[in-house]
Amino acid sequence: MSGSGELRDQVALVTGASRGIGRAAALALAHRGARVALVQRGNARDVIDEVGAAGSEARSFHADLSRPEAAAEAVSAVVDSLGRVDILVANAGTIHRQPALEVDFADWQRVIDLNLTSVFALSQAVARHLVAEGREGRIIHVASVLGFQGGINVASYAASKGALVQLTRALANEWAGHGINVNAVAPGYVVTEITEPLRADPARRAQIDARIPAGRWAECEDVAGAIAYLASPDAAYVNGHTLVVDGGWLAR
Repeated sequence: MSGSGELRDQVALVTGASRGIGRAAALALAHRGARVALVQRGNARDVIDEVGAAGSEARSFHADLSRPEAAAEAVSAVVDSLGRVDILVANAGTIHRQPALEVDFADWQRVIDLNLTSVFALSQAVARHLVAEGREGRIIHVASVLGFQGGINVASYAASKGALVQLTRALANEWAGHGINVNAVAPGYVVTEITEPLRADPARRAQIDARIPAGRWAECEDVAGAIAYLASPDAAYVNGHTLVVDGGWLAR
């Protein structure tokens, strides 16, 4: 894998790291030399073993990021354990599929709390740590192409991801002067648990397949490569940008 060693001596905090894009991002950063803090609600034992096989170190931290205060607690625990945080990959998120006429407020709020509020809380906690230490850092949010489109039956998800694109820009404006690069990736349709209902629906799957110029759905590693780029020295002058990783979906 390219870029081996370019993140050596850095600590990357990755949320939602037990599977999917979070797992792939943790491995991509580990292959580049970063030590990885895995923050999630579930068990990340397999990812710890995979990071070890890649020649790096990973530690797991349990957190329910639907509680805003859990973000600062998680960052503090990582700093206490690993000594620092240099890179944040705010990947943890959820989706609620239901016609907007039928959505209950509690379901709406659950998506907003995890997809948007927790990302701000994590970003703030990491930025406070970096500013206090006088060090540069990278903050990478995981948005979505639905940050630019409305989607169907996913009003809360689309709203949260659209707000996340704007949050990325707003934080970049405030923190670039501190040497903190804030960017985002916006995946298109990726083969993950969250998209299984779409892939299991023959009609919807055919509609999506027909629109992707690349002719395939993304694998998690496709998105992880973009995350690793934004974390790398090559992206030192990239700030406030949302890098779309969609096989050309938005170009259609």
